[in-house]
Amino acid sequence: MAEAGAGAPEGLADAVAAVAAEAGALALAKWRTDFRQWEKSPGNPVCEVDLDVNVLIQQRLSALLPEAGWLSEETIDNADRLSQPKLWVVDPIDGTRDFVRGRPGWAVSIALVEHGRPLIGVLDAPARDEVWRAELGRGATRNGAPIHAGDRAVFAGARVPTDSLPRIDSDLVAIAKPNSIALRIAMVAAGEADLVATLRWGYEWDIAAAVLIASEAGAAVSDAFGAPLAFNTPSAQAFGVLATTPGIHAAAIERLADRAKAATTG
Repeated sequence: MAEAGAGAPEGLADAVAAVAAEAGALALAKWRTDFRQWEKSPGNPVCEVDLDVNVLIQQRLSALLPEAGWLSEETIDNADRLSQPKLWVVDPIDGTRDFVRGRPGWAVSIALVEHGRPLIGVLDAPARDEVWRAELGRGATRNGAPIHAGDRAVFAGARVPTDSLPRIDSDLVAIAKPNSIALRIAMVAAGEADLVATLRWGYEWDIAAAVLIASEAGAAVSDAFGAPLAFNTPSAQAFGVLATTPGIHAAAIERLADRAKAATTG
């Protein structure tokens, strides 16, 4: 089989997008209906639709690439994945809080990672009529149209998808945010936001697909300290994610440095 990009078989991205579309359709059919929901931990909601979608995706992706490992928010982690060159990284419904509240800010997130870097990323957001795709070295699209990060080079005035900004960041501009962190990162990829930052330990499944989409769209992406993000790590976590227009990335790292250090040193 001919190879595309850096290790993804030709046509595999289309197949992954088809799986994401099927999963998105399943989730959409149950959205705003009466389904069971609970909290895995305080403030961490999950619902039966998450689990149903997870089963469907795992079945479909395992058939596509049986040799790949598996990492998903809704599956108990298995260290066997660490020995696999390729790994599926999946969040069946990223933005579950919006999903259970009947809001559209959620997406199915699927990434294929090889040797620590994403090769394919797909976000299917059916409640928003959006499909985001990227392949390593081949650019990023939304609904088939190429997307590009913005060119903002001045930190003050940067648009941030958030509910509110702390006083220390009052020089930034808050814009409407979806609950899904993946969709917020995608907003930077599409030039609809200039800055997305988190200052907490987060899981790879939340960001793997979106990080590739943003990178392929020309955004600058790192952890909260400015270091490159790696995937298929033992903890499956990184401290924060920072996605910005290239021109403000250094300023964003500087702005967040003390807070990031405080958050990791206690």
